[in-house]
Amino acid sequence: MRRLLTVVVALIVALALGAGVFVFITVRAPFPDVTGERTLSGLTDDVTISRDGHGIARVEASHENDLFFGQGYVHAQDRFFEMDFRRHVTSGRLSELVGEGALETDQFVRTLGWRRVAEQELDLLDGRTQRLLRAYARGVNAYIEDRGGSRLSLEYSLLTLTGPEYRPEPWTPADSLAWIKAMSWDLRSNMSDEIGRVLATEKLTIEQVEQLWPGYPDEHATIVDSADLTATGERTGSGGPVEAQTATAAVQQLGRAQRAAETLPALLGTGDGIGSNSWVVDGSRTTTGKPILANDPHLAPSMPGIWHQVGLRCRTVSDECPYDVAGFSFSGLPGVVVGHNRRVAWGVTTMYADVADLYLERVTGDTYEFEGEQLPLETREETFEIAGADPVTITVRETRHGPLLSDLDENIAAVGQGETPTTQTGDHAVALRWTALTPRPTIKAVFALGEAQDWQEFRAAAELFTVPSQNLVYADVDGNIGYQSPGAIPIRSRGDGRWPVPGWTGEYEWTGEIPFDELPSVLNPKGGVIVTANNRVVDDGYPYLLGADTAAGYRSERILQLLDGRDDLDVEAMTAMQTDTYNGNAERLVPYLLDVPLDAFATRGQDTLRDWDLTQPPDSAGAAFFNATWRHLLEITFADDLPPAARPDGGERWFNVVDRIIDDPDSPWWDDRRTVGVVENRETVLREAMRRARDELTSRQSLDPDQWSWGRLHRLELVNQTLGTSGIGLVEALFNRGPYEMGGGSGIVDATGWDAREGYEVTAVPSMRMVVDMDNLDRSRWIQLTGASGHAFHEHYTDQTELWARGETLEWPFTSAAVAAAADRVLVLRAAG
Repeated sequence: MRRLLTVVVALIVALALGAGVFVFITVRAPFPDVTGERTLSGLTDDVTISRDGHGIARVEASHENDLFFGQGYVHAQDRFFEMDFRRHVTSGRLSELVGEGALETDQFVRTLGWRRVAEQELDLLDGRTQRLLRAYARGVNAYIEDRGGSRLSLEYSLLTLTGPEYRPEPWTPADSLAWIKAMSWDLRSNMSDEIGRVLATEKLTIEQVEQLWPGYPDEHATIVDSADLTATGERTGSGGPVEAQTATAAVQQLGRAQRAAETLPALLGTGDGIGSNSWVVDGSRTTTGKPILANDPHLAPSMPGIWHQVGLRCRTVSDECPYDVAGFSFSGLPGVVVGHNRRVAWGVTTMYADVADLYLERVTGDTYEFEGEQLPLETREETFEIAGADPVTITVRETRHGPLLSDLDENIAAVGQGETPTTQTGDHAVALRWTALTPRPTIKAVFALGEAQDWQEFRAAAELFTVPSQNLVYADVDGNIGYQSPGAIPIRSRGDGRWPVPGWTGEYEWTGEIPFDELPSVLNPKGGVIVTANNRVVDDGYPYLLGADTAAGYRSERILQLLDGRDDLDVEAMTAMQTDTYNGNAERLVPYLLDVPLDAFATRGQDTLRDWDLTQPPDSAGAAFFNATWRHLLEITFADDLPPAARPDGGERWFNVVDRIIDDPDSPWWDDRRTVGVVENRETVLREAMRRARDELTSRQSLDPDQWSWGRLHRLELVNQTLGTSGIGLVEALFNRGPYEMGGGSGIVDATGWDAREGYEVTAVPSMRMVVDMDNLDRSRWIQLTGASGHAFHEHYTDQTELWARGETLEWPFTSAAVAAAADRVLVLRAAG
């Protein structure tokens, strides 16, 4: 028996060791070699790739083609699965990887035609830009061409357990351009607000709906002053009830389209509720006498993080090889999207320019009405290959305004067979007009920003930045600071883009685009400060309509407050501002909450607000109680008035809404229409919200309010976009990380957003942070959400996350000497032959 048990134990140990070795090999197989030499075809000369202790790569080459070849190689080493996954999403081919669950999203993307437009854009590019895109693609392919899926990522190994090993397709320039469409989609406009307004008319009058989308607060600053501009256009008419009443007739058709649109941000690592902070100060405000620029874009959390840090340097900077640039890139896209070169730095924030409109169309059979005529619908067939299922074919239909999103709620097969859609209301369909569906060579702007050496060249690059429209802030080593609005922003003959409009009348057409020279721009403004935080760009003195639905300015006001009167700013001070957690909404509401009498049990919760400093670090009991109260206040006040899809998410717009009613104790909004014979007022709602918050925190955390903490409610989990949501706990544990207890919150400078409809979990984050010191670029700092590597269990998979969560940043070496000193590992790509 002892001998038998010995043999059994030995077998078990051997099997366990064998399984461990197998897992170890499988996990580590995709890890790239980052030292030594590789000889590759497609290079003119050698490329050096040095990596620092966090795996951040600096690529150095003698020719620009080789430089972007090197970047493509690095992206493929670190993030190829992410690149390939994005390629499948942006081409509407995700079902090929993950099966039927992705079909709805694929149909939405193909209906928009992202990939088709990207391929058309490729033909518009000049020879040099096409050459650089091809060089980047060659670098990607040089890395992947002799590797199967198991040597490229752990995800591929698991996805192909039940089938043959995955062999990725070669990378192409169009794959890179399609990613710009994905980013443009999330940064496009107010389409979600446009649909939300219409949904709200189910229970509310137009006047009431307008109160829930109030105008920009008069007391909040715009980015620039119209008095400093010279635009000469004429303001168009505004929208109104006619558009709203017409739109109500067809809103139910958008249900499926809206679901697919809401799925895309999670898949792409972008996200709803996105925004950003960026500000720049001139030398009069700093200890060095030179500008400092800060930027932190807010996007959905993802695993890996959306950004990839990189440096790109020509050994000799010249007209033939003009790059010496470092910053944040997107894997799959050549160049640096946000960062600095040796002379200029730039940051970006979402401008919320309204570049998309919904049109109601009168469709009859295969025609639609326009100005009294029946015009033929344009149609095309799209076929979807689906892992584990038969292919599906749909017919996409378009009017002059764009694709019919409402067809996504039909039996697509029936539409393809020419049958009349049965779920439309009357004869209305809904089309999307969006500037990004017109081919535009935006990729040229990415290359041009990296080359720009002064304000004039920066503006020339910005003019190429047609889609998406972003706020661009600027600083240079000569001491200048500036702001530029770029983008293709439509001029409407009528309407303000806030409501869907009738497409058959011809009265709501786009008549052109705002000329670039008349877009808001300022160089060296008085005061030496420029702040952009998705706030309104310019006041009513500006003649053109940029967009009505911006952030309400709570973050920008706080940043201006932190900068006010300062002339001692340095990198450390600017970095500290990026993690400021002061809650401007609480400043307005807490005095009212403290004025409400409560019973003894609830009062102990209310007491956490009495000495609260209105900041929201993770260990704050006051922040926990206030945010729980805020969530319940919104539910009690507005749930009876709105359908579920339009209920408050708790962000800056809702700060503005509640700010406008809080001084009126008898506002009709306080009353709950579901209670018969009772009229609630402000005190009723505030009391009940605090009572519920006390009960919730007692249940979830502790009977003792001193034990409450905001971070235990407000947690961040980093989720892999594919297998991280598989529903299989063991598989999810391989790729996901967290949770992490977070401070900050929605509408706060440290913008760790959350959705009051769902809970307190983090839904948006500062996806990276950077502070650039124009006096000494090596003194600049940067960090991103996760790490350089997209390979699970790699040492650089999440080696920046804990630092990021604590508000810390990394050194950002830039000069040749600093990069050499930081180099931890070096790989040389040798030119074959």
